[in-house]
Amino acid sequence: MQPDELEYVGFWPRVGASLIDTILLGIIIWPILTVFYGESYWTNESLVVGPMDFLLSYVFPAVAVIVFWSLKQATPGKMAVHGKIVDARTGQTASTGQLIGRYFAYYISLIPLGLGFLWVAFDGRKQGWHDKLAGTVVVRRKNREPQPVAFDN
Repeated sequence: MQPDELEYVGFWPRVGASLIDTILLGIIIWPILTVFYGESYWTNESLVVGPMDFLLSYVFPAVAVIVFWSLKQATPGKMAVHGKIVDARTGQTASTGQLIGRYFAYYISLIPLGLGFLWVAFDGRKQGWHDKLAGTVVVRRKNREPQPVAFDN
């Protein structure tokens, strides 16, 4: 696809994509955590309750996200908004190293009150800090509808 056929995906569509991904992960993970740890899991104040909690809450989401990014250039939420993660310099598929770095750079974006994520709203290329650090952008086709609206004059 040519650059003039693409647009950067902005803040609100990316927020929506994140909400979709969070809900999907919750649907998978929360019942399993309840089975393993019981209802008391939800009132426990520990950061990590046990090994299964660590695996399901931290390892599984990281692996799932990186696998989706590697195979589809997007998570289900990004697919819902037609977004794809690409290399910021070439527009080609981002490398696995870039994608792994992008995931861990999420933590840097999160630390100062989420400012690195909010940055997407103000950046010209709609890059968060995690995108800038990984050298990626999130793009989608312009005019994603089957055909543009037209009226008879």
